[in-house]
Amino acid sequence: MGSAVTPPPSRLFGTDGVRGLANDELTPELALRVAAAAVRVLPSRGERPIAVVGRDPRASGEMLEAAVCAGLASAGADVLRLGVLPTPAVAYLTAELGADLGVMLSASHNPMPDNGIKIFAAGGHKLPDSAEDDIALQLDAQAPRPTGAAVGRIRDLADGGSRYIEHLLSTVSDRLDGIRLVVDCAHGAASAVAPELYRRAGAEVIVIAAEPDGLNINDGVGSTHLDVLRAAVREHGADLGIAHDGDADRCLAVDAAGEIVDGDQLMAVLAIAMKDAGTLTEDTLVATVMSNLGLHLAMREQGINVLTTAVGDRYVLQLLRERKLALGGEQSGHVVFPAFATTGDGLLTALQVLSRMASTGKSLAELVGVMQRLPQVLINVRVSDKRVAQAENVQKAVAAAEAELGQTGRVLLRSSGTEPLVRVMVEAPTADQAQLIADQLSTVVRDHH
Repeated sequence: MGSAVTPPPSRLFGTDGVRGLANDELTPELALRVAAAAVRVLPSRGERPIAVVGRDPRASGEMLEAAVCAGLASAGADVLRLGVLPTPAVAYLTAELGADLGVMLSASHNPMPDNGIKIFAAGGHKLPDSAEDDIALQLDAQAPRPTGAAVGRIRDLADGGSRYIEHLLSTVSDRLDGIRLVVDCAHGAASAVAPELYRRAGAEVIVIAAEPDGLNINDGVGSTHLDVLRAAVREHGADLGIAHDGDADRCLAVDAAGEIVDGDQLMAVLAIAMKDAGTLTEDTLVATVMSNLGLHLAMREQGINVLTTAVGDRYVLQLLRERKLALGGEQSGHVVFPAFATTGDGLLTALQVLSRMASTGKSLAELVGVMQRLPQVLINVRVSDKRVAQAENVQKAVAAAEAELGQTGRVLLRSSGTEPLVRVMVEAPTADQAQLIADQLSTVVRDHH
């Protein structure tokens, strides 16, 4: 059980916080210790650190919120409890309220039984690996505990959601009057704020999957299950559909015909809009190696440079900050606008796309038409040794496939960071060619001894 053994630092924090099956791997005892350790590790700007805590609506969030608040207060931090809000709202409020740290309880798009702890440093920034490791090492430290008046206090902040909505509305100047949209809130953290945001911006909003009961989060709805949204868009004759995940840090869309619009296509629309407005720093977009070649080709045509990072929004964020760039994201719909947010924000992304539709008078399908997605095939090959991806015969097969495709497609082999898998990804002009090459390469990887 999570409380019996302290996991080593490398295992405690994954790519996006501490995640696990709630009350099994991720226990309240562990949550309490992580929260207390975070107060001890993260620098405080005052005598009494201030922490903000938010959560998504999954049932275990109530229990873990109580444990995190107790851990923070036991280490001498005053706690502002935000209740159910999107992850990017917690990041924003951490900065806006001048807090020393923020904590979000969510397992994002994972099933309901899971949960997770994401920690933001002052300013609403994700923690560097070194800070996560320090927290893990401090879990069992016998630090002196405050007593008497030095014990932290816990109070509720009632207007966090409205502050966040006002902030998002301030990022656009175009009204959305005349746009009819369906929003799928995944019975998650955006269930209250997303419909209000889009209505306040002027859109006609039809809401689905916005009745969280603690158990139904991500259950057949949201950005990982788009069929319900596609049907609703067609049924209501809507101009588009917006899908959020459980903690609303991502956004995917559906056009009026029910066609899915992924994060790459949204980034293409947004990059062009920002270039037109003169706000796309160095005319450069940051994407990951998994972004579709169609995005690269479309951006080249528009005079926009694309920089690529490893998979994971933390790497996109890192490059955006290092180079002081203005737009980046992932195919999964995590899109980051550093001018307005420190992390991926699904509501902000949707609002910017809607604003582009309003200012140009174009449909989503017309805007997305600048990019042609190349058929993409991804095969996960189970291996006993992930180094097989670097083997000579495998690299030869990759080189042959790349020669066959030339400029019309691409091949990517990468080892999974978390499982004994090699991921084989092929993009080609036709789905048949992509499938054929991916099958051939997978066989070479599988048969390598």
